[in-house]
Amino acid sequence: MYMKKILKISVALSMLAPLLAGAQSTFSGLDSAITSIANLINRLVPLVIGLAVLFFLWAILRFVGSAGDEEKRKEARGLIIWGIVAIFVMVSVWGLVNILRNTFNLDTTNVPPPPTPVVPGSAVTP
Repeated sequence: MYMKKILKISVALSMLAPLLAGAQSTFSGLDSAITSIANLINRLVPLVIGLAVLFFLWAILRFVGSAGDEEKRKEARGLIIWGIVAIFVMVSVWGLVNILRNTFNLDTTNVPPPPTPVVPGSAVTP
């Protein structure tokens, strides 16, 4: 019972942490809003995968702890299988997104600066 409360509180705090860190920034347009959402998702993906791994380990502990009761073992076995499926799907989708991003050169971390505008009549040209 305490584990559920602790898990709920930690999930709530972890979801608020990125918002609190960027509390002073203002959205100057759609581009910055999309960038902020992408940054939030990039921070949450490892957290969600970590929670799935913790769920999987919790299911293993339930399986080991219910050595005498066959019904509880069967339920824990189902949780273990769903934990493995969840981890596999999340890591596969994350990997596929990274493969597509690298294949189509969609990586925005090394964006070159915009060209310097040329003012007519100026002596300096780029």
